[in-house]
Amino acid sequence: MNVRYHVELSQAERAELTTLLSRGKHAARKLKRAQILVAADAGASDDEIARAVAVGGSTVYRTKRRFVEGNLERALSEDPRPGADRKLTGKEEALLVATACASPPEGRARWTLNLLADAIVKLTDHQSLSRETVRRRLAENDLKPWRREMWCIPQVNGEYVARMEDVLDLYAEAPDPKRPVICFDESPVQLIGEVRQPIPAAPGQLERYDYEYRRNGTVNLFVVLDVHRPWRKVRLTERRTARDYAQCLHDIVDIDFPDADKIRVVQDNLSTHSPGALYQAFPPAEARRILGRLEFHYVPKHASWLNMVEIEIGVLRGQCLDRRIDDPKRLASEIAAWERQRNAAKARINWMFTTEKARARLGPPYPDTSKES
Repeated sequence: MNVRYHVELSQAERAELTTLLSRGKHAARKLKRAQILVAADAGASDDEIARAVAVGGSTVYRTKRRFVEGNLERALSEDPRPGADRKLTGKEEALLVATACASPPEGRARWTLNLLADAIVKLTDHQSLSRETVRRRLAENDLKPWRREMWCIPQVNGEYVARMEDVLDLYAEAPDPKRPVICFDESPVQLIGEVRQPIPAAPGQLERYDYEYRRNGTVNLFVVLDVHRPWRKVRLTERRTARDYAQCLHDIVDIDFPDADKIRVVQDNLSTHSPGALYQAFPPAEARRILGRLEFHYVPKHASWLNMVEIEIGVLRGQCLDRRIDDPKRLASEIAAWERQRNAAKARINWMFTTEKARARLGPPYPDTSKES
């Protein structure tokens, strides 16, 4: 191919291409065009450029021509590709999105691609509309109307913010052995046994287990996590009553933290999580003694994600409990082994959400104090 177009980059254009290539965060075709222009500016022939950049000679020729006849932006970009016009106009696409976000037709639980196509045909002048056209337009708008997600929607008010910042400030404090901060929660576990003996794994074959299983009841786990040191404790109980909760608090005070002056407990709003539980389980003097060593801090309602121990429970389930265990004694033994290993590894939760970040990132949820009362 005869060299017809000569590329001479200005200093600014050369610097722009150098920056673009050094970052590498653009489409591969755009980066190759930039490499072509840099090589052409250095005096390389079309054949040399084609071999170095791994493109065809026609690509080198077109890129140089677009630069000479146009500018750098045109050389790096692409012309619109040939093809059929979009079936839906901008207004019709907006109508499709609005329809997908609205309630489905009577008698249907959710929208489908075919239902949406039929609805748009009725609302516009189109004689027909394929489900593929609907799928593409929905994908461009990141819409999946046939799916939904269950979510706990909190009521964010002054009480919510106050509790959130109280907990976050506790997490941000410097460690104080005399005033430790612990996170507390419970989690039920099903005891599940095998109906048939699993087949062990072998080379080229995964372990196999039967889809049938036997339920052997449930147990409860009380999980305690120290916020400022790599320590956690899991206690297994048959039930989750106020008395069980009170006994766990007793053990935290007298066994886990006997030398602490005040133990600050972060927990959720479960009905048993109250000082009154201690009076149900112990004589008044003993209940009062235990309460004197405790200080309760409650996360906002519907905001269990603020309780750091929720993350630890997720780790426990993923690393230890993701299997079938039907015997409480074996379950207790397995959890104790997991607990020892995790404490020995000095594993900690790397909590990064602070009050400052809450105010910066969650500005809208904070109550608007500018409104007149």
